[in-house]
Amino acid sequence: MQRLIEATGALVDAIGTEDFAKTLSDALQRLAPFDYTVIFGYLGAARPMDLFDDFPRGKRKVFVEDYQEGPYLLDPFYLACGNKGASGLYRIKDLAPDRFFQGEYFRSYYARTGLAEEIGYFIEMPGDATVVVSLMRAEKAFSAKEVRQLSEFWPLVRAICQRHWGDLVVKFGTDAQATSDASMHKSIARAFTNFGEGVLTPRERQVVEFTLKGHSADAVGRILEISPGTVRIHRRNVYSKLQIRSQGELFSKFINALGSANVR
Repeated sequence: MQRLIEATGALVDAIGTEDFAKTLSDALQRLAPFDYTVIFGYLGAARPMDLFDDFPRGKRKVFVEDYQEGPYLLDPFYLACGNKGASGLYRIKDLAPDRFFQGEYFRSYYARTGLAEEIGYFIEMPGDATVVVSLMRAEKAFSAKEVRQLSEFWPLVRAICQRHWGDLVVKFGTDAQATSDASMHKSIARAFTNFGEGVLTPRERQVVEFTLKGHSADAVGRILEISPGTVRIHRRNVYSKLQIRSQGELFSKFINALGSANVR
């Protein structure tokens, strides 16, 4: 307890300094050990801002650089930022769609991280921005006790992060602020509308969207109020029109389309 009190004091002292994020990571390590920390700032559909990370160089390319190039649009943490009630500590498995861990985003991108589990504090900021403090483990998932201990620290994490990154919207700049005027879901919809434009029907683009996010045919059917069989027919039509044979190729085409359209 005494060590935690000392860590809390150090955190408060570090607000507004370059050492704040590292001090926060060190304090959280006292509650539950983990391998990596990354702190992203989100605002609308703007490219996520890397506020802090402690990845070695090789891993940083996957966790940060590759992520910022487009896969973030399918990330359950990013998508949760559009939900105004999402403040708090969450495990990624609690936010992910039903087939996320069998979906192509997970296989083609997330599995490359080699993580056993990721949990994150979601902290709301002025101007509809969000800071997500992600704690990552490579070997084993967090225990229920560890998650509970980290959750108990949430009020302090929220307060000090809001103080330290209260001007996050300003850091994003005018263009990102304009983007945030539309809802998160509308921003995502625009990205999928651009994908396959002139080739796929609006319904087929909807099926692509939910499929790539990790929803099963049954879940897509419930969302779109169509039968799972109809979902599968739409998927076959999408593959035929795009001249592809797998969800892996579909994921690659989507990421390439994002890069070509410069969606940020």
